[in-house]
Amino acid sequence: MRPNLAARLGVWSAHHRKTAILGWLLFVVLATTIGGASGMVTASDDEMGVGDSGRAAAILKDAGVEEPAGELVMVSSKKADGWRDAAGDLAKALKATGETGEIQAPLPSEDGKDGLLRFAMKGKSDEAADHVQPVLDAVREAKDEGAGNGIDVYQFGDASSEKHLGDLLSDDLTKAEFTAVPLALGILLVAFGAVVAALLPVGLALTACIGAFGLLSLASHQLHLFETTYSVMFLMGLAVGVDYCLFYLRRERDERAAGHDAETALRIAAATSGRAVLVSGLTVMVAMAGMFLSGLLLFKGFAVATILVVCVAMLGSVTVLPALLSALGDRINAGRIPFLNRKNKKGAHASGGIAGKLLRPVLAKPKFFAIGSAVLLLALAAPALGMKTEQLGLEKQFGSDAPLSVSFREITQEFPGGPAPARIVVKADDAGDIASKEMRDALAEVVRDAGKGAELTVHKSAGVAEIDVPLPGDGSDARSKEALGELRDDVVPAAFDGLDAQAYVGGDLADSEDFGDQLSKGILPVFAFIAAVTFLLMLFSFRSVVIAVTSIGLNLLSVGAAYGVMTAVFQHGWGAELIGSEQVGAIENWMPLFVLVVLFGLSMDYHVFVVSRISEARGRGLDNRSAIREGITRTAGAVTGAAVIMVAVFGVFGTLSMQDMQQMGVGLGVAVLLDATVVRMVLLPSLMTLLGERNWRTPRGLSWLPRISHGEGPVAVERPDSRPVPSATV
Repeated sequence: MRPNLAARLGVWSAHHRKTAILGWLLFVVLATTIGGASGMVTASDDEMGVGDSGRAAAILKDAGVEEPAGELVMVSSKKADGWRDAAGDLAKALKATGETGEIQAPLPSEDGKDGLLRFAMKGKSDEAADHVQPVLDAVREAKDEGAGNGIDVYQFGDASSEKHLGDLLSDDLTKAEFTAVPLALGILLVAFGAVVAALLPVGLALTACIGAFGLLSLASHQLHLFETTYSVMFLMGLAVGVDYCLFYLRRERDERAAGHDAETALRIAAATSGRAVLVSGLTVMVAMAGMFLSGLLLFKGFAVATILVVCVAMLGSVTVLPALLSALGDRINAGRIPFLNRKNKKGAHASGGIAGKLLRPVLAKPKFFAIGSAVLLLALAAPALGMKTEQLGLEKQFGSDAPLSVSFREITQEFPGGPAPARIVVKADDAGDIASKEMRDALAEVVRDAGKGAELTVHKSAGVAEIDVPLPGDGSDARSKEALGELRDDVVPAAFDGLDAQAYVGGDLADSEDFGDQLSKGILPVFAFIAAVTFLLMLFSFRSVVIAVTSIGLNLLSVGAAYGVMTAVFQHGWGAELIGSEQVGAIENWMPLFVLVVLFGLSMDYHVFVVSRISEARGRGLDNRSAIREGITRTAGAVTGAAVIMVAVFGVFGTLSMQDMQQMGVGLGVAVLLDATVVRMVLLPSLMTLLGERNWRTPRGLSWLPRISHGEGPVAVERPDSRPVPSATV
């Protein structure tokens, strides 16, 4: 039988060890060096917009109107006008920093106990966070001085929040790196019982991430990225890279333990697990490409990042990994840890007895366990029926006790709409028309109807006007949304009806609403794409419509359960304190689509690996039930180890500071845990047992599909069926 691509790559790498290893190292060094030298380009605010808010931002950009980073500082006292002296001193201190523009006269609150200082940072808005520190220091000093006199000081604005966000992301990513890597290493030490065998997958995954980071920096010059993209890449790269190596390495060790020589064991691992890695990796990458159909820059960046890191990890697993295994030989077991590397008399690892015992009742009563596991997953998914999504503001991202969140809450309470006003942008078709009487009357009408606090700015040379309109409520609640709707549907259209002008409403809330609308439009084509890709890849791999359809169904159950748990924890607050989080009342609006795409890709790791092993057993002549038993028990150790590592890595992200990182970590972690246990150990075998021979039938109309072997050919067939099932952990 002709070797498959993975087998040929593995054999070539084993025979050309130095070339494969040095080539890998050279790639990592070059990618890192060139990528680091080029730097990463982040997306600007105007690139992120869609819908009317995006059009408003585009008008300002095309007109050359630079929106400065605005800042608000509220000085509060216990009695009316008691804040004025402190506010005056603070205004002088802020001006002395040289980083602020004109500081407007303090705006008093209705009860006179609070005063609001408003100013903009000098320079470009996207660079304001880099030089806001002197302003933060001045506010902190005023706060410390006023504490003894009953004076409170609160600050919130574009530059201060962006500075805090950048610092938090940097700290979180560092925490993730220094926590996830030791966790993965510790789990692998338990799984393999040897230091070298544990270090190999972690080392390969880290080098894959490093190389992919460099490639992503180069790609960012064509497709600008968000700050969270690198966190997503590291999350995916470490989890997938370790998993691919684990599948490959486990099969090689199992074949050695079963009595094959080193070369034969490596060839079998390359032809079986190596092929599963290629199929799984390609499935993940194509599924990730579906995010391009969302029409959102955020998801395009996620797609590029995940495709790059999965591709690099996949190629490393089928090239440099077999080269390293060939070079190490028996030294792969060096650094054995007592009590974690016990062997039986035949040299095989523990025989998967636990998995076999758990599987026995499942195969004996498949209908009961199929219904029970499906009901469990549907029950977990039930809270998702009430899922609410929104673009969480920075005050929600940081947590309610964070200083920035407290400041936002206090300022919003006394000056509604101040931190996050709506922005109406008007562009006259003829620049001169912006100063016409009709246009002046229309702008004045909008300012009048918008109410107290509305501010008009006219850029005559560009023919553009903008009006900042404070919104009632907290900037994202029902009152704010209702006010935004009135502006968009009634006030603005009525004022500029019949005038030769374009008028759009933007601002933070408008951005969130438009982003959500675009997500709603994009989720259907994205889902259709990844479902079709999953179906076709599984169909071509196993020549079975039944296996392809059940793959999609099982994935949807895992995704639904993840949605339900996310909704319960973060929207309703059930158990949120257990992970150091809190109820925020909604799910980050990009999270459902991201979790859907990622889980459809990642779940294929386990599915392809397990079903390939079942198909391999079928190819040796076993009946359906026996093939399922062998496939599940032989892969139980690898699937368990891979799942534990993924859950651990995702769990680290679930404990970070940012709300969206927490939601992503919990959602992915829960889904992978359920997928590797309830789905792969209970629902999949029970469902395949019920379907019987229908699993493997190819419809007459698809008989032209190529036959793809899931075994290694003659070597795999010669292996006695009576040997114990090798597995290191289960």
